[in-house]
Amino acid sequence: METRYDRNRLYITPEEQEKIKDIPIILGGSGIGSVIAECALRLGFENITIVDGDTIELTNLNRQNYTEDDLSESKADTIKNRLQSINKTAKITVLDYYLTTENLRGIIEGHKIAINALDFSSDVPLLFDSICQELQIPVLHPYNLGWGGLITIIDPGGCSLSSIAKPNKRFNEIDVVEYASSYLKYWGNKQEWLEEIIWKYKNEKEKLSPPQLSIASWMLGGICTHVLFNVATNKDVKVFPEFYLSTLMHS
Repeated sequence: METRYDRNRLYITPEEQEKIKDIPIILGGSGIGSVIAECALRLGFENITIVDGDTIELTNLNRQNYTEDDLSESKADTIKNRLQSINKTAKITVLDYYLTTENLRGIIEGHKIAINALDFSSDVPLLFDSICQELQIPVLHPYNLGWGGLITIIDPGGCSLSSIAKPNKRFNEIDVVEYASSYLKYWGNKQEWLEEIIWKYKNEKEKLSPPQLSIASWMLGGICTHVLFNVATNKDVKVFPEFYLSTLMHS
């Protein structure tokens, strides 16, 4: 095992370490993706493609892997520089533009695992999943719930998020969070704190982006990296309609 990963011993075998090193991962969106990418790289994933055409704003700094010195810079280029400062030999590819219905397929092809951290402001996130399923690529969906992190995994042969879409309404991340909240309630694990946040958000007078905290971002960095490892090494994971939720909050 390379000296860099000596402290991974006992948890990760030399064979597993070598396997995750080269597996190609595509990360759509480098907001929360900026945190996930660093955690994955530090574990040993060294073949990462990041796609994002956005620039860094002050409001990103409460939860994303950037600093004040990065303001107005490209998210993709900035996180590439950070990742390569951690591991100069890693293959970090960035595409400093947005994913569109026209370019999605060509960008996704050739990867083995995908992370969909895109904003649900268009149909692109669901199309991203659809193409991945067609290409037999599992997709991780991370959701920042402030005091907790939620992740769904779309299996190539399983259900898609479109199965919980509401008729005549654009699908967004709140639909997933409401689904998870209802699921937990049905199975006797009601999360009152989450229901309260959903209600407050939906009743805000202004139309704002969902509230998010650094706590969930770093939780999700760890959870997603663990799921990446399990998928890459053929270990079992829960797939949608099941999900993972990590929080210290109690119902």
